[in-house]
Amino acid sequence: MLLKELSALASPLNDQQIGQLQQAAAELSPQQLAWISGYFWGLSQTQVAGQAQPSPAPALATSNQPAGKLTIIYASQTGNAKGVAEQLKDEADAKGIKAEVFAAGDYKGKNLAKETHVIIVASTHGEGEAPDDAIELHEFLQSKKAPQLPNLQYAVIGLGDSSYEYFCQTAKDFDAFLGKLGATSFLPRLDCDVDYESEAVQWRAQALGKVEETLKSDPASGEADIVQLPVGQAAPAVSVYSKKNPYPAALLASQKITGRQSGKDVRHVEIDLEGSGLTYQPGDALGVWYDNAPDLVEAILHKVGLAADEQVEVDGELLPLADALIRHYEITLANPQLVTKYAELSGSKKLAKLVEDRDKLREYAANTQIIDVLSEKKAALSAEQLLGLLRRLTPRLYSIASSQEEVGDEVHLTVGLVEYQKGGETRQGGASGYLAQRLEEGDSVRVFVEPNNHFKLPVDDTTPVIMVGPGTGIAPFRAFVQERDNRDAKGKNWLFFGDRTFTEDFLYQVEWQKYLKSGVVDRIDVAFSRDQAEKVYVQHRLLEHAAEVWQWLQDGAHFYVCGDATRMAKDVHDALITIVEQQGSKSREQAEQYLSELRKSKRYQKDVY
Repeated sequence: MLLKELSALASPLNDQQIGQLQQAAAELSPQQLAWISGYFWGLSQTQVAGQAQPSPAPALATSNQPAGKLTIIYASQTGNAKGVAEQLKDEADAKGIKAEVFAAGDYKGKNLAKETHVIIVASTHGEGEAPDDAIELHEFLQSKKAPQLPNLQYAVIGLGDSSYEYFCQTAKDFDAFLGKLGATSFLPRLDCDVDYESEAVQWRAQALGKVEETLKSDPASGEADIVQLPVGQAAPAVSVYSKKNPYPAALLASQKITGRQSGKDVRHVEIDLEGSGLTYQPGDALGVWYDNAPDLVEAILHKVGLAADEQVEVDGELLPLADALIRHYEITLANPQLVTKYAELSGSKKLAKLVEDRDKLREYAANTQIIDVLSEKKAALSAEQLLGLLRRLTPRLYSIASSQEEVGDEVHLTVGLVEYQKGGETRQGGASGYLAQRLEEGDSVRVFVEPNNHFKLPVDDTTPVIMVGPGTGIAPFRAFVQERDNRDAKGKNWLFFGDRTFTEDFLYQVEWQKYLKSGVVDRIDVAFSRDQAEKVYVQHRLLEHAAEVWQWLQDGAHFYVCGDATRMAKDVHDALITIVEQQGSKSREQAEQYLSELRKSKRYQKDVY
């Protein structure tokens, strides 16, 4: 309509040109139309004496006051918070809301004073800690340097796992920090559990509705920021395969790499990515969507008195109940909410008593599978009640154990099978049982690459690295060493590996010996806990070589830890503090600050679970 009105005026364009513009404009969003307007205005300014002169990328008009816009900041450890932030950005674009998205590590805290609207998407790491990339912003907002923010409107969404004590703690922290600095929350914080997708969709819609409403009434929102986009520059390519659209890859191998007498079943898994276009870097993770075991589904249905072929609706699709449980719901790991709900449904006195003690409830849920919770007291459930107990299935993330420089269109994993006996029956982990035993070579497995920018080799190939990876924590360091070997990196490599026994549990032993002999790896120190009367772990080996570890750190070494977060990572951290205290002649507070600075500078990185 606007173009028709313009055509009625004295126009330098003919009817055919206006018609072409109308056709093109119909396919563009309001934001794109605004950009195009500024773009052509910029081109018009380059016409001098009838000749087009080269110029920088065109800019829209600006004002001296900062424009009202939305800034999205994500604090992400495994990529989930980043995904939610990027979805927010896409949805803001679709609404014509000017939005920018930043990783917390790339955002300067002082710039909050210049913002009008901010949304923070935050995951929580370890024992209520901020993700590595968010540590600096987290600390800044608590410091005296943090500015007062009376003009800032904000909202926070947290991603976490309610099985842990410090559920969504980082999100709670950011919410408290901003409120204390005088900012106004325009939407209550949402703390999401592991099955966060549907809640996050609703919250994003509410948040963007609020932002859109307040920006319309904000005088500054009418002003436009400078937009610079080099002419002809294409957006970076994005793989068509993702968490929501996984690639159906073929399983090439699932080979046991622990000995016959080992108490563990650890598998070296190889997956074919040929034709997928998927790429990864050492330190990244592979997301695996798995199918639950049909016999476990049958046992659960028997416990609650339901038929496998009963029809249920999942995401708008009618499915047999058994199929829904196999593909769409978590049916292995229990959680406190499930225990609490089932205590009410079943009337179990034992479960009711557990619910009254949060610590005991959390411990019970962490160490009990769903089938065994249902066994505490038999109860007949409807299909709706059963599905109401369960979380939606989420993919498992495995640290990638290969470098693409070494293996090409393959990806390797190191998978420890979770398996134990309960009342004469075998219990297995959902994903590990799927990869280790239920899949055959050639079978399809749905996968995607989850980048991990917080666990990466140094850019400088001459930098020394220290790698601490007991058990399956060895996986990313196999990738690191393959990568450094292929890049002919000159930096020294020192590996600390630990497990139960040398003869049965030395994962990839032949490969490590080869790397040591060839000089790719300079040092390997091992700790096999059951090969002597006194238990010896990787943290003990670190302390034994404290002087050398300190010297490597002084020489600029990067320090990496991968594996168990509950005990190992804490013990290694404590050992590091002791080393810095003793070798660096520092107080404990100074040693902790030293390690904090290493983390901020990405010289101390952890991939723990």
